[in-house]
Amino acid sequence: MNFKMVHENYNVSDLEKSLAFYKEALGLEECRRKENENFTIVYVKNDSSDFELELTWLKDHPQKYDLGECEFHLAFVTDDYEGAYKKHSEMGCICFENKEMGIYFIEDPDGYWLEIVPAKR
Repeated sequence: MNFKMVHENYNVSDLEKSLAFYKEALGLEECRRKENENFTIVYVKNDSSDFELELTWLKDHPQKYDLGECEFHLAFVTDDYEGAYKKHSEMGCICFENKEMGIYFIEDPDGYWLEIVPAKR
């Protein structure tokens, strides 16, 4: 029996702001959408992988999401680590760096952490 990871869900408070962030910061584009009167779900991805990030906006959820201690994250590998670091620095979204490990994290508009890892050299 095999299992393939296909998506991860993040609930977001401002769908358009989140879509703009993920497009600018990571090149993720909308690939499909589900809507009804209570929620909108947008799946984003890029050409580097089949994996999708599911962004869910709930109509009746006015409070900020409680992410606990943010001890979870989604990781992205880049072949241009220096360029990515420069871009994310300019965006002001770097929230933590571990120079010893050669990685850093960016934070999305709702406080989710995303790890940026250089491609193996």
